[in-house]
Amino acid sequence: MSTSPSTATVTTSTAGPKSSLGSSLGRNLTLGFSRIKYEVRAYFRQGDSVFFTFLFPVVMLTIFSVAFSEQNFGTDDEPLTAAGFYLPGMLAAGLLLSGLQNMAIDIAMERSDGTLKRFAGTPLPIMSYFIGKIGQVFVTGVLQAALVMLVASIAFGVELPSEPSKWLTFAWVFALGVTTSAVLGIALSALPRSGKSATAVVIPIALVLQFISGVYLGFSMLPVWLQNFASIFPLKWMAQGMREVFLPASFEVMEQSESWNLPGVALATGLWLVLGLIVTRLTFRWIRKDS
Repeated sequence: MSTSPSTATVTTSTAGPKSSLGSSLGRNLTLGFSRIKYEVRAYFRQGDSVFFTFLFPVVMLTIFSVAFSEQNFGTDDEPLTAAGFYLPGMLAAGLLLSGLQNMAIDIAMERSDGTLKRFAGTPLPIMSYFIGKIGQVFVTGVLQAALVMLVASIAFGVELPSEPSKWLTFAWVFALGVTTSAVLGIALSALPRSGKSATAVVIPIALVLQFISGVYLGFSMLPVWLQNFASIFPLKWMAQGMREVFLPASFEVMEQSESWNLPGVALATGLWLVLGLIVTRLTFRWIRKDS
């Protein structure tokens, strides 16, 4: 039976947009993944970024481990060194620094020096740009976490978990945390008015979050009202997830709900990821409207 011209036309017009959409998505992904290598190289060429985001958790872990080397953070039956106590917080802080702090400052600088304006005149899709940025945060975050754990284990004798379930928890807390931090960094990049003011705007935010989220101070040591306030933000939950992985089970009762509450970790961090995506969608522009 022959096919009428009208039927052939309908078939072609129906398949065309689907094929075009698939081709466009594939191109965006290809461009995005190709930019990850470029973004990683550019990141490690910036000495200040490498120190204040990549090496900073290692430096802080070393300082606390040496300063409190004689103190037992556990019990007589279950001793815990300073390095073991601070390791989860430093891993969580690394996610925040590599994602939120570095991303917000980096994009604000690129907007200020005209890099984003030049991108606006090229065929580079915004999706590909985001894939490159988030991929860079993920790669550097993995390297940073590995370095922090390596220093803790070799230099300070911290015994890392041996149970596969612990490493599975670490994997999803890390992946969710680093993605959320990167997306929030992109959203926060719209706040600084210029590249020069980016560090003055972003770093205090990241620093305050670290102090109230159980990174430098035991979370249970904070006043209840401050614990409740810190629970609004994702870093507290990322640190709590990391504590479940690396601290003894007896420390669970010291948490706010007297449990590790991993579903709460996933829910709170996931909500911040969604919020970051919404804010990014509403605010991100290659060129500021007021520029």
